Amino acid sequence: MFEIKAKDLAARLGEIRTKSGVIKTPALLPVVNPVSQEIPPSEIGEIGFDTIITNAYLIKKYRKTEALEKGVHRLLGFSKPIMTDSGAYQLLMYGDIDITPEEIVYFQERIGSDIAVILDVPTMGVSREEAEKSVQETIENAIESIAHRHRDDILWVLPVQGGTYLDLLSKSAEYTRKLPYHIVAIGSPVPIMERYRYDALMEMIVTAKRIIPDNKPVHLFGAGHPMLFPFIVALGVDMFDSAAYILYAKDDRYMLPSGTMRLEELEVLPCTCPICSKYTADELRKLNKFERVRLLALHNLYVSYSEIKRVRQAIKDGVLWELLEERSRSHPMLYSAFKKIIKNIDYIMEKSPSIKSNPVGIFFYDELSYYRPENLLHHKRLVEKYSKPEKAKVLILMEADYNVKPYNKKGLYTKIRINKEFNEKIHIAFYIPFLGVIPEELAETYPLSQHEIPRPEDISKEVNILTARSIANFIEKQGYCDVLIERPSYYKSLVEELIKILRGKNLEFKLCSEPEITEFADYI
Repeated sequence: MFEIKAKDLAARLGEIRTKSGVIKTPALLPVVNPVSQEIPPSEIGEIGFDTIITNAYLIKKYRKTEALEKGVHRLLGFSKPIMTDSGAYQLLMYGDIDITPEEIVYFQERIGSDIAVILDVPTMGVSREEAEKSVQETIENAIESIAHRHRDDILWVLPVQGGTYLDLLSKSAEYTRKLPYHIVAIGSPVPIMERYRYDALMEMIVTAKRIIPDNKPVHLFGAGHPMLFPFIVALGVDMFDSAAYILYAKDDRYMLPSGTMRLEELEVLPCTCPICSKYTADELRKLNKFERVRLLALHNLYVSYSEIKRVRQAIKDGVLWELLEERSRSHPMLYSAFKKIIKNIDYIMEKSPSIKSNPVGIFFYDELSYYRPENLLHHKRLVEKYSKPEKAKVLILMEADYNVKPYNKKGLYTKIRINKEFNEKIHIAFYIPFLGVIPEELAETYPLSQHEIPRPEDISKEVNILTARSIANFIEKQGYCDVLIERPSYYKSLVEELIKILRGKNLEFKLCSEPEITEFADYI
Protein backbone atom coordinates (compact mmCIF):
# COMPACT_ATOMS: atom_id res chain seq x y z
CA MET A 1 0.00 0.00 0.00
CA PHE A 2 3.07 2.26 0.17
CA GLU A 3 5.26 2.61 -2.91
CA ILE A 4 8.39 4.77 -2.84
CA LYS A 5 9.13 6.54 -6.13
CA ALA A 6 12.20 8.60 -5.24
CA LYS A 7 14.42 9.44 -2.27
CA ASP A 8 16.59 12.32 -1.14
CA LEU A 9 18.16 12.57 2.31
CA ALA A 10 15.67 10.55 4.43
CA ALA A 11 12.71 11.94 2.46
CA ARG A 12 10.51 9.67 0.33
CA LEU A 13 8.46 10.65 -2.69
CA GLY A 14 5.76 8.02 -2.81
CA GLU A 15 2.17 6.88 -3.01
CA ILE A 16 -0.14 5.41 -0.38
CA ARG A 17 -3.02 3.41 -1.84
CA THR A 18 -6.34 3.56 0.01
CA LYS A 19 -9.82 2.33 -0.86
CA SER A 20 -10.81 5.86 -1.92
CA GLY A 21 -7.75 6.71 -3.97
CA VAL A 22 -4.02 7.36 -3.90
CA ILE A 23 -2.29 9.79 -1.55
CA LYS A 24 0.89 11.29 -2.96
CA THR A 25 3.58 11.78 -0.34
CA PRO A 26 4.86 13.91 1.23
CA ALA A 27 1.28 14.86 2.01
CA LEU A 28 -0.29 17.59 4.11
CA LEU A 29 -3.72 16.71 5.51
CA PRO A 30 -5.69 19.86 6.34
CA VAL A 31 -7.70 19.39 9.54
CA VAL A 32 -11.45 19.62 8.94
CA ASN A 33 -13.83 20.25 11.82
CA PRO A 34 -16.75 17.86 11.19
CA VAL A 35 -19.21 20.13 13.00
CA SER A 36 -18.50 23.46 11.29
CA GLN A 37 -16.29 24.34 8.32
CA GLU A 38 -15.27 27.79 7.17
CA ILE A 39 -13.75 26.09 4.11
CA PRO A 40 -15.82 23.17 2.78
CA PRO A 41 -13.70 20.04 2.15
CA SER A 42 -14.69 20.16 -1.52
CA GLU A 43 -12.89 23.53 -1.86
CA ILE A 44 -9.85 22.07 -0.13
CA GLY A 45 -9.84 19.30 -2.73
CA GLU A 46 -10.10 21.82 -5.56
CA ILE A 47 -6.88 23.50 -4.39
CA GLY A 48 -5.10 20.20 -4.97
CA PHE A 49 -5.13 18.34 -1.65
CA ASP A 50 -5.84 14.65 -2.19
CA THR A 51 -6.64 13.86 1.44
CA ILE A 52 -7.91 15.48 4.65
CA ILE A 53 -8.15 14.53 8.32
CA THR A 54 -11.15 14.90 10.59
CA ASN A 55 -12.16 13.84 14.10
CA ALA A 56 -14.15 10.63 14.48
CA TYR A 57 -14.89 11.36 18.15
CA LEU A 58 -16.57 14.68 17.31
CA ILE A 59 -18.52 13.03 14.50
CA LYS A 60 -19.79 10.38 16.90
CA LYS A 61 -20.64 12.95 19.54
CA TYR A 62 -22.45 15.48 17.34
CA ARG A 63 -23.32 13.86 13.97
CA LYS A 64 -23.49 10.16 14.71
CA THR A 65 -26.81 9.28 13.07
CA GLU A 66 -26.09 11.23 9.89
CA ALA A 67 -22.56 9.77 9.68
CA LEU A 68 -23.79 6.19 10.03
CA GLU A 69 -26.38 6.77 7.31
CA LYS A 70 -24.14 8.57 4.82
CA GLY A 71 -20.61 7.53 5.70
CA VAL A 72 -17.83 10.02 6.34
CA HIS A 73 -17.25 10.88 2.65
CA ARG A 74 -20.82 11.94 1.91
CA LEU A 75 -21.07 13.56 5.33
CA LEU A 76 -18.17 15.90 4.53
CA GLY A 77 -18.69 16.09 0.76
CA PHE A 78 -15.20 14.78 0.03
CA SER A 79 -14.74 11.73 -2.19
CA LYS A 80 -10.96 11.42 -1.81
CA PRO A 81 -9.19 9.59 1.06
CA ILE A 82 -10.15 10.69 4.57
CA MET A 83 -8.14 10.03 7.72
CA THR A 84 -10.01 10.07 11.03
CA ASP A 85 -8.44 10.78 14.40
CA SER A 86 -9.82 9.07 17.48
CA GLY A 87 -10.38 11.81 20.04
CA ALA A 88 -6.98 11.87 21.68
CA TYR A 89 -6.87 15.67 21.45
CA GLN A 90 -10.14 15.95 23.35
CA LEU A 91 -8.74 13.52 25.90
CA LEU A 92 -5.78 15.80 26.33
CA MET A 93 -7.85 18.96 26.62
CA TYR A 94 -10.58 17.69 28.95
CA GLY A 95 -8.83 14.86 30.78
CA ASP A 96 -11.46 12.26 29.91
CA ILE A 97 -13.77 11.26 27.06
CA ASP A 98 -16.79 9.00 26.99
CA ILE A 99 -15.49 6.42 24.52
CA THR A 100 -13.48 3.20 24.65
CA PRO A 101 -10.82 1.84 22.28
CA GLU A 102 -13.33 -0.76 21.04
CA GLU A 103 -16.04 1.83 20.36
CA ILE A 104 -13.82 4.15 18.34
CA VAL A 105 -12.50 1.28 16.20
CA TYR A 106 -16.01 0.05 15.54
CA PHE A 107 -17.31 3.55 14.73
CA GLN A 108 -14.48 4.38 12.29
CA GLU A 109 -15.12 1.12 10.47
CA ARG A 110 -18.86 1.84 10.21
CA ILE A 111 -18.42 5.36 8.78
CA GLY A 112 -15.89 4.09 6.21
CA SER A 113 -12.67 5.88 7.15
CA ASP A 114 -9.79 5.26 4.74
CA ILE A 115 -7.13 5.76 7.41
CA ALA A 116 -8.13 5.34 11.05
CA VAL A 117 -6.33 6.06 14.32
CA ILE A 118 -6.71 4.05 17.50
CA LEU A 119 -7.50 5.78 20.79
CA ASP A 120 -4.08 6.89 22.04
CA VAL A 121 -3.09 8.94 25.07
CA PRO A 122 -0.98 12.00 24.13
CA THR A 123 2.22 12.95 25.95
CA MET A 124 2.12 16.72 25.98
CA GLY A 125 3.73 18.93 28.59
CA VAL A 126 3.44 16.34 31.36
CA SER A 127 5.73 14.91 34.04
CA ARG A 128 7.81 11.82 33.37
CA GLU A 129 5.45 9.72 35.47
CA GLU A 130 2.47 10.89 33.42
CA ALA A 131 4.45 10.36 30.20
CA GLU A 132 5.22 6.76 31.20
CA LYS A 133 1.51 6.24 31.84
CA SER A 134 0.54 7.70 28.44
CA VAL A 135 3.01 5.43 26.64
CA GLN A 136 1.81 2.34 28.47
CA GLU A 137 -1.88 3.09 27.94
CA THR A 138 -1.31 3.79 24.24
CA ILE A 139 0.49 0.45 23.84
CA GLU A 140 -2.29 -1.38 25.71
CA ASN A 141 -4.95 0.31 23.56
CA ALA A 142 -3.02 -0.60 20.41
CA ILE A 143 -2.90 -4.26 21.38
CA GLU A 144 -6.56 -4.31 22.39
CA SER A 145 -7.71 -2.52 19.23
CA ILE A 146 -6.30 -5.22 16.94
CA ALA A 147 -8.94 -7.69 18.13
CA HIS A 148 -11.76 -5.24 17.32
CA ARG A 149 -10.77 -4.67 13.67
CA HIS A 150 -12.92 -6.48 11.11
CA ARG A 151 -12.53 -4.59 7.82
CA ASP A 152 -9.40 -5.23 5.78
CA ASP A 153 -9.78 -2.16 3.53
CA ILE A 154 -8.91 0.40 6.21
CA LEU A 155 -5.33 1.46 6.95
CA TRP A 156 -4.76 1.55 10.71
CA VAL A 157 -2.46 4.02 12.42
CA LEU A 158 -0.33 3.21 15.46
CA PRO A 159 0.58 6.40 17.38
CA VAL A 160 4.00 6.61 19.02
CA GLN A 161 4.03 8.58 22.27
CA GLY A 162 6.69 9.73 24.71
CA GLY A 163 7.23 13.33 23.62
CA THR A 164 10.61 14.75 24.55
CA TYR A 165 11.30 11.81 26.87
CA LEU A 166 13.32 10.13 24.17
CA ASP A 167 13.80 6.83 25.99
CA LEU A 168 10.03 6.52 26.35
CA LEU A 169 9.59 7.49 22.72
CA SER A 170 12.02 4.72 21.75
CA LYS A 171 10.12 2.21 23.89
CA SER A 172 6.86 3.19 22.21
CA ALA A 173 8.44 3.03 18.73
CA GLU A 174 9.63 -0.53 19.34
CA TYR A 175 6.00 -1.67 19.10
CA THR A 176 5.85 -0.49 15.48
CA ARG A 177 7.97 -3.56 14.70
CA LYS A 178 5.77 -5.92 16.71
CA LEU A 179 2.17 -4.92 15.99
CA PRO A 180 0.27 -5.23 12.67
CA TYR A 181 -0.36 -1.59 11.81
CA HIS A 182 -0.06 0.00 8.37
CA ILE A 183 1.01 3.53 9.31
CA VAL A 184 2.93 4.96 12.26
CA ALA A 185 2.15 8.39 13.73
CA ILE A 186 4.46 10.44 15.93
CA GLY A 187 2.33 12.19 18.52
CA SER A 188 2.53 15.14 20.90
CA PRO A 189 4.59 17.73 18.97
CA VAL A 190 2.20 20.70 19.40
CA PRO A 191 3.49 22.18 22.70
CA ILE A 192 7.04 21.90 21.41
CA MET A 193 6.19 23.80 18.23
CA GLU A 194 4.21 26.41 20.14
CA ARG A 195 7.43 27.18 22.03
CA TYR A 196 9.40 27.18 18.75
CA ARG A 197 11.45 24.19 19.97
CA TYR A 198 11.95 22.94 16.44
CA ASP A 199 15.30 21.41 17.40
CA ALA A 200 13.54 19.22 19.98
CA LEU A 201 11.00 18.19 17.33
CA MET A 202 13.83 17.11 15.01
CA GLU A 203 15.28 14.98 17.81
CA MET A 204 11.89 13.36 18.43
CA ILE A 205 11.47 12.46 14.77
CA VAL A 206 14.96 11.01 14.40
CA THR A 207 14.59 8.99 17.61
CA ALA A 208 11.38 7.40 16.38
CA LYS A 209 12.48 6.99 12.76
CA ARG A 210 15.64 5.11 13.73
CA ILE A 211 13.33 2.36 15.03
CA ILE A 212 10.23 2.47 12.80
CA PRO A 213 10.48 0.01 9.85
CA ASP A 214 11.29 1.74 6.57
CA ASN A 215 8.35 0.16 4.75
CA LYS A 216 5.79 1.95 6.93
CA PRO A 217 4.65 5.50 6.15
CA VAL A 218 5.15 7.92 9.03
CA HIS A 219 2.61 10.58 9.99
CA LEU A 220 3.33 13.56 12.25
CA PHE A 221 0.39 14.96 14.19
CA GLY A 222 -0.05 18.76 14.17
CA ALA A 223 2.85 19.74 11.92
CA GLY A 224 1.87 23.41 11.86
CA HIS A 225 3.56 25.98 9.63
CA PRO A 226 4.76 25.36 6.03
CA MET A 227 8.24 26.62 6.88
CA LEU A 228 8.64 23.36 8.86
CA PHE A 229 7.64 21.07 5.99
CA PRO A 230 11.10 20.66 4.36
CA PHE A 231 12.70 19.79 7.71
CA ILE A 232 10.25 17.13 8.84
CA VAL A 233 10.14 15.61 5.34
CA ALA A 234 13.95 15.52 5.15
CA LEU A 235 13.92 13.33 8.27
CA GLY A 236 11.50 10.84 6.73
CA VAL A 237 8.02 12.06 7.68
CA ASP A 238 5.61 11.13 4.87
CA MET A 239 2.33 12.66 6.07
CA PHE A 240 1.38 15.42 8.48
CA ASP A 241 -1.79 17.24 9.44
CA SER A 242 -2.34 20.84 10.40
CA ALA A 243 -5.16 23.15 11.41
CA ALA A 244 -2.82 26.16 11.22
CA TYR A 245 -4.43 27.41 8.01
CA ILE A 246 -7.70 28.22 9.82
CA LEU A 247 -6.30 28.98 13.28
CA TYR A 248 -3.94 31.56 11.82
CA ALA A 249 -6.71 33.04 9.69
CA LYS A 250 -8.93 33.55 12.76
CA ASP A 251 -6.07 35.55 14.26
CA ASP A 252 -5.63 37.60 11.04
CA ARG A 253 -2.28 35.95 10.36
CA TYR A 254 -1.07 35.62 6.79
CA MET A 255 1.19 32.66 6.00
CA LEU A 256 4.31 32.78 3.85
CA PRO A 257 6.66 29.85 3.13
CA SER A 258 9.27 31.39 5.41
CA GLY A 259 7.15 32.93 8.16
CA THR A 260 3.93 34.68 9.15
CA MET A 261 2.75 38.28 8.98
CA ARG A 262 -0.24 40.00 10.50
CA LEU A 263 -2.74 41.35 8.02
CA GLU A 264 -2.67 44.75 9.69
CA GLU A 265 1.07 45.05 8.90
CA LEU A 266 0.78 44.34 5.18
CA GLU A 267 0.92 47.14 2.63
CA VAL A 268 0.73 44.67 -0.26
CA LEU A 269 0.05 40.94 -0.45
CA PRO A 270 3.36 39.24 -1.40
CA CYS A 271 1.71 36.26 -3.07
CA THR A 272 0.12 35.41 -6.42
CA CYS A 273 -2.47 32.85 -5.26
CA PRO A 274 -6.07 33.40 -6.47
CA ILE A 275 -6.96 35.26 -3.25
CA CYS A 276 -3.99 37.62 -3.35
CA SER A 277 -4.45 38.19 -7.07
CA LYS A 278 -8.06 39.30 -6.54
CA TYR A 279 -7.86 41.33 -3.32
CA THR A 280 -5.55 43.96 -1.87
CA ALA A 281 -4.45 43.96 1.75
CA ASP A 282 -6.70 46.93 2.46
CA GLU A 283 -9.72 45.22 0.85
CA LEU A 284 -9.21 42.13 3.01
CA ARG A 285 -8.99 44.25 6.17
CA LYS A 286 -12.32 45.91 5.37
CA LEU A 287 -14.25 42.65 4.96
CA ASN A 288 -16.49 41.31 7.72
CA LYS A 289 -14.85 38.85 10.09
CA PHE A 290 -16.35 35.68 8.57
CA GLU A 291 -15.40 36.49 4.97
CA ARG A 292 -11.94 37.73 5.95
CA VAL A 293 -11.21 34.53 7.88
CA ARG A 294 -12.44 32.41 4.98
CA LEU A 295 -10.24 34.18 2.42
CA LEU A 296 -7.18 34.21 4.66
CA ALA A 297 -7.68 30.49 5.31
CA LEU A 298 -7.84 29.85 1.57
CA HIS A 299 -4.65 31.84 1.06
CA ASN A 300 -2.95 29.86 3.84
CA LEU A 301 -4.02 26.62 2.17
CA TYR A 302 -2.64 27.76 -1.20
CA VAL A 303 0.70 28.68 0.40
CA SER A 304 0.85 25.35 2.24
CA TYR A 305 0.04 23.34 -0.88
CA SER A 306 2.58 25.30 -2.91
CA GLU A 307 5.25 24.48 -0.35
CA ILE A 308 4.32 20.79 -0.45
CA LYS A 309 4.76 20.82 -4.22
CA ARG A 310 8.11 22.55 -3.89
CA VAL A 311 9.31 19.94 -1.38
CA ARG A 312 8.16 17.11 -3.67
CA GLN A 313 10.04 18.58 -6.60
CA ALA A 314 13.15 19.10 -4.46
CA ILE A 315 13.11 15.40 -3.57
CA LYS A 316 12.74 14.42 -7.22
CA ASP A 317 15.57 16.76 -8.27
CA GLY A 318 17.81 15.73 -5.37
CA VAL A 319 18.13 19.28 -4.03
CA LEU A 320 16.29 19.01 -0.71
CA TRP A 321 19.46 19.97 1.17
CA GLU A 322 19.55 23.30 -0.67
CA LEU A 323 15.96 23.97 0.38
CA LEU A 324 16.85 23.21 4.00
CA GLU A 325 19.76 25.63 3.89
CA GLU A 326 17.52 28.32 2.40
CA ARG A 327 14.75 27.82 4.96
CA SER A 328 17.20 27.61 7.88
CA ARG A 329 17.96 31.30 7.35
CA SER A 330 14.32 32.37 7.67
CA HIS A 331 14.03 31.87 11.45
CA PRO A 332 16.63 31.38 14.22
CA MET A 333 14.78 28.33 15.53
CA LEU A 334 14.84 26.77 12.06
CA TYR A 335 18.60 27.31 12.05
CA SER A 336 18.73 25.39 15.34
CA ALA A 337 16.57 22.69 13.78
CA PHE A 338 18.99 22.38 10.86
CA LYS A 339 21.92 22.13 13.29
CA LYS A 340 20.07 19.28 15.03
CA ILE A 341 19.69 17.53 11.67
CA ILE A 342 23.45 17.89 11.16
CA LYS A 343 24.05 16.45 14.62
CA ASN A 344 22.16 13.37 13.38
CA ILE A 345 23.84 13.30 9.98
CA ASP A 346 24.71 9.62 10.45
CA TYR A 347 20.98 8.87 10.30
CA ILE A 348 20.56 11.02 7.17
CA MET A 349 23.50 9.33 5.45
CA GLU A 350 22.13 5.89 6.32
CA LYS A 351 18.79 6.73 4.69
CA SER A 352 20.03 8.87 1.82
CA PRO A 353 20.60 7.10 -1.53
CA SER A 354 24.31 6.74 -2.26
CA ILE A 355 23.67 6.92 -6.00
CA LYS A 356 21.21 9.42 -7.47
CA SER A 357 19.36 8.55 -10.65
CA ASN A 358 19.48 12.17 -11.80
CA PRO A 359 22.54 13.77 -10.16
CA VAL A 360 22.75 17.54 -10.22
CA GLY A 361 25.61 19.85 -9.37
CA ILE A 362 25.84 20.72 -5.70
CA PHE A 363 26.41 24.11 -4.09
CA PHE A 364 28.61 24.75 -1.07
CA TYR A 365 28.20 27.88 1.06
CA ASP A 366 29.50 27.49 4.61
CA GLU A 367 30.08 24.94 7.37
CA LEU A 368 26.46 23.77 7.13
CA SER A 369 27.07 22.84 3.50
CA TYR A 370 30.15 20.87 4.52
CA TYR A 371 27.88 18.31 6.19
CA ARG A 372 25.74 17.58 3.16
CA PRO A 373 25.69 13.79 2.60
CA GLU A 374 27.41 13.85 -0.82
CA ASN A 375 30.43 15.57 0.72
CA LEU A 376 30.60 13.41 3.84
CA LEU A 377 30.22 10.30 1.71
CA HIS A 378 33.23 11.36 -0.35
CA HIS A 379 35.34 11.82 2.80
CA LYS A 380 34.07 8.52 4.22
CA ARG A 381 34.98 6.62 1.06
CA LEU A 382 38.48 8.14 1.01
CA VAL A 383 39.04 6.84 4.55
CA GLU A 384 37.34 3.45 4.29
CA LYS A 385 37.63 2.33 0.67
CA TYR A 386 40.28 4.29 -1.19
CA SER A 387 43.88 3.08 -1.64
CA LYS A 388 46.56 4.96 -3.56
CA PRO A 389 47.97 3.36 -6.72
CA GLU A 390 50.20 0.44 -5.73
CA LYS A 391 53.48 1.83 -7.12
CA ALA A 392 52.92 5.42 -5.99
CA LYS A 393 55.56 6.66 -3.54
CA VAL A 394 55.17 10.41 -3.86
CA LEU A 395 52.02 12.49 -3.46
CA ILE A 396 51.89 15.78 -5.29
CA LEU A 397 49.00 17.67 -3.76
CA MET A 398 48.05 20.42 -6.21
CA GLU A 399 45.83 23.34 -5.49
CA ALA A 400 42.55 23.01 -7.38
CA ASP A 401 41.90 25.88 -9.75
CA TYR A 402 38.29 26.84 -9.04
CA ASN A 403 38.09 28.46 -12.48
CA VAL A 404 38.83 25.15 -14.25
CA LYS A 405 36.85 21.91 -14.03
CA PRO A 406 37.52 19.06 -13.98
CA TYR A 407 40.62 19.89 -11.98
CA ASN A 408 42.84 17.56 -14.03
CA LYS A 409 42.75 20.22 -16.76
CA LYS A 410 45.01 22.39 -14.60
CA GLY A 411 48.15 23.56 -16.43
CA LEU A 412 50.62 22.10 -13.90
CA TYR A 413 48.90 18.74 -14.07
CA THR A 414 49.12 18.77 -17.88
CA LYS A 415 52.85 19.54 -17.73
CA ILE A 416 53.52 16.51 -15.53
CA ARG A 417 51.03 13.97 -16.85
CA ILE A 418 50.19 14.83 -20.44
CA ASN A 419 53.41 16.30 -21.79
CA LYS A 420 55.71 13.73 -20.19
CA GLU A 421 55.93 9.97 -19.90
CA PHE A 422 53.57 8.68 -17.20
CA ASN A 423 55.47 8.14 -13.96
CA GLU A 424 53.83 5.50 -11.74
CA LYS A 425 55.86 6.57 -8.71
CA ILE A 426 54.01 9.88 -8.64
CA HIS A 427 50.42 10.17 -7.53
CA ILE A 428 48.67 13.50 -8.05
CA ALA A 429 45.66 14.74 -6.11
CA PHE A 430 44.01 18.13 -5.77
CA TYR A 431 43.07 20.01 -2.61
CA ILE A 432 40.06 22.27 -2.32
CA PRO A 433 37.81 23.50 0.53
CA PHE A 434 34.83 21.30 1.37
CA LEU A 435 35.73 18.24 -0.73
CA GLY A 436 39.28 18.10 0.54
CA VAL A 437 41.34 15.59 -1.48
CA ILE A 438 40.40 14.77 -5.07
CA PRO A 439 42.63 11.97 -6.45
CA GLU A 440 43.53 12.48 -10.10
CA GLU A 441 41.81 9.27 -11.23
CA LEU A 442 38.54 10.44 -9.63
CA ALA A 443 38.64 14.05 -10.83
CA GLU A 444 35.70 13.61 -13.19
CA THR A 445 33.59 11.50 -10.81
CA TYR A 446 30.39 12.97 -9.34
CA PRO A 447 30.39 15.31 -7.45
CA LEU A 448 34.12 16.02 -7.62
CA SER A 449 33.75 18.14 -10.73
CA GLN A 450 30.03 18.92 -10.44
CA HIS A 451 29.96 21.51 -7.67
CA GLU A 452 30.34 25.21 -6.97
CA ILE A 453 32.03 26.81 -3.96
CA PRO A 454 32.31 30.45 -2.81
CA ARG A 455 35.24 32.67 -3.70
CA PRO A 456 38.29 31.81 -1.54
CA GLU A 457 38.01 34.93 0.62
CA ASP A 458 34.40 34.05 1.50
CA ILE A 459 35.16 30.55 2.84
CA SER A 460 34.86 30.38 6.63
CA LYS A 461 37.60 29.31 9.01
CA GLU A 462 35.43 26.43 10.23
CA VAL A 463 35.22 25.01 6.69
CA ASN A 464 38.99 25.28 6.29
CA ILE A 465 39.60 23.48 9.60
CA LEU A 466 37.17 20.67 8.76
CA THR A 467 38.69 20.26 5.29
CA ALA A 468 42.27 20.37 6.58
CA ARG A 469 41.53 17.57 9.06
CA SER A 470 40.20 15.42 6.25
CA ILE A 471 43.25 16.06 4.03
CA ALA A 472 45.64 15.29 6.89
CA ASN A 473 43.80 12.02 7.62
CA PHE A 474 44.14 11.05 3.96
CA ILE A 475 47.89 11.72 3.92
CA GLU A 476 48.40 9.82 7.16
CA LYS A 477 46.37 6.79 6.05
CA GLN A 478 47.92 6.41 2.59
CA GLY A 479 51.52 6.47 3.86
CA TYR A 480 53.41 8.15 1.03
CA CYS A 481 57.22 8.38 1.23
CA ASP A 482 57.14 12.04 0.19
CA VAL A 483 54.37 14.63 0.16
CA LEU A 484 54.68 17.79 -1.91
CA ILE A 485 52.01 20.45 -1.38
CA GLU A 486 51.70 23.19 -3.96
CA ARG A 487 51.92 26.67 -2.46
CA PRO A 488 48.43 28.16 -2.61
CA SER A 489 47.32 31.05 -4.76
CA TYR A 490 43.69 30.84 -3.67
CA TYR A 491 43.36 28.69 -0.56
CA LYS A 492 46.04 30.09 1.74
CA SER A 493 43.91 29.79 4.87
CA LEU A 494 43.18 26.13 4.13
CA VAL A 495 46.87 25.32 3.72
CA GLU A 496 47.75 27.21 6.92
CA GLU A 497 45.29 25.01 8.84
CA LEU A 498 46.61 21.90 7.07
CA ILE A 499 50.23 22.69 8.01
CA LYS A 500 49.27 23.08 11.68
CA ILE A 501 47.61 19.66 11.69
CA LEU A 502 50.40 17.90 9.77
CA ARG A 503 53.02 19.27 12.15
CA GLY A 504 50.88 18.21 15.11
CA LYS A 505 50.82 14.67 13.69
CA ASN A 506 54.59 14.77 12.96
CA LEU A 507 53.92 14.06 9.28
CA GLU A 508 56.64 15.05 6.79
CA PHE A 509 55.76 17.32 3.86
CA LYS A 510 57.30 19.95 1.60
CA LEU A 511 55.59 23.17 0.57
CA CYS A 512 56.64 23.77 -3.04
CA SER A 513 56.15 26.29 -5.82
CA GLU A 514 55.03 25.22 -9.29
CA PRO A 515 58.60 25.28 -10.72
CA GLU A 516 59.85 23.21 -7.76
CA ILE A 517 57.13 20.61 -8.33
CA THR A 518 57.94 20.46 -12.06
CA GLU A 519 61.66 20.09 -11.33
CA PHE A 520 60.99 17.33 -8.79
CA ALA A 521 58.76 15.47 -11.28
CA ASP A 522 61.51 15.67 -13.92
CA TYR A 523 64.11 14.41 -11.45
CA ILE A 524 62.18 11.47 -10.10
